Amino acid sequence: METHNKLVIGIASRALFDLSASHEVFEQEGVEAYCRYQIEHEDDPLEPGVAFGLTRKLLALNQPGSVQRVEVILLSRNSADTGLRVFNSIRHHRLGIERAVFTRGESPYRYVPAFGVHLFLSADPADVRQALESGYAAATILPSNVGRNETDQLRIAFDGDAVLFSDEAERVYKAGGLAAFSDSEVQAAREPLSGGPFKNFLAMLHHIQAEYPADSAPIRTALVTARGAPAHERVIRTLRHWGIRIDEALFLAGMDKGPFLEAFGADIFFDDQSKHCESARQHVATCHVPHGIANE
Repeated sequence: METHNKLVIGIASRALFDLSASHEVFEQEGVEAYCRYQIEHEDDPLEPGVAFGLTRKLLALNQPGSVQRVEVILLSRNSADTGLRVFNSIRHHRLGIERAVFTRGESPYRYVPAFGVHLFLSADPADVRQALESGYAAATILPSNVGRNETDQLRIAFDGDAVLFSDEAERVYKAGGLAAFSDSEVQAAREPLSGGPFKNFLAMLHHIQAEYPADSAPIRTALVTARGAPAHERVIRTLRHWGIRIDEALFLAGMDKGPFLEAFGADIFFDDQSKHCESARQHVATCHVPHGIANE
């Protein structure tokens, strides 16, 4: 089964399931105690983690007898021994995950290129940074109040600068302030921004959306940005230039993003700035993208 025509997600076990109890054993008592704990509890299904809803809805895009649009691959720092509990939990929750890597404490990032992963989600910031530095979309899953989108539609929200787009505009803001940023964006309104680490992931979502009528697509996307007018035009023209659809665009001019993400019903949100992640994670599943000038 080839993966090059699919959306491929690499996900760590701590993003998929709630491993807080066993991780506490690891932190307090060490590796051997953690291994014993996982083996003793390997028949106890793990509860859903922050990215469980995202995973379930992505896999639901694969209907029996139709084209398989998505593959989710487990990339775990567990050993095969301790990972058995994770696989048992995958079976318990009826998730269609067949491929897995268990690295026994080593970074699983090095398998991201081999699998052709379009998005890597991990609880380990070092693994995420390695993936981003190598040109892959990656994010650190944060402890979050998971939102209440009970529909089958998958709703994904993105920040703009340093996530969907490069951080070129954000660098102007950091160097010269809001006035310099606004002036620069007005002058460059018709110059498309360069792509950021999540451009290709958004393009893959758009490719799946394009297979459905616009009013019945199983995926809905949103741009939720701290930009406001007049810095909106360049963003809109950039997406138009790329030929990539975004369903909703929220230009908040600095307002807290959390309540708006809850109103959108985001299953997951990606942002490069910790302050926005802090607001967002009170409302929806949130991932930090440690990319761009805000994270240097």
